[in-house]
Amino acid sequence: MERFAWKATVKDGMLDEYKRRHDNIWAELKKVLKDAGICNYTIWNVGNELFGYFECEKGIEFAEKTQAASPVVDKWNEYMRDVMTMELDPVTGAQPKMKQVFFLE
Repeated sequence: MERFAWKATVKDGMLDEYKRRHDNIWAELKKVLKDAGICNYTIWNVGNELFGYFECEKGIEFAEKTQAASPVVDKWNEYMRDVMTMELDPVTGAQPKMKQVFFLE
């Protein structure tokens, strides 16, 4: 199983709204993520910084392609634009993958 980590920034004063939107994540977005083989998806914050981590049962490339092809993901990203700043990789349409520097099993 491949692991994927990303980072982003919540705009000032918008953390509560960011959390509220994720507490009410759309069922159709959950389906896209599951169809992409994404599991164990968690997001943390420190101040305005976000760190996300998930595992890819079908591989990172498959997860990236599935998300990039989804209009639901595009709609979610647009919905979140007013509460966060997130760079997207122009090739994959996903957040740029962080480089793993340590792993303890």
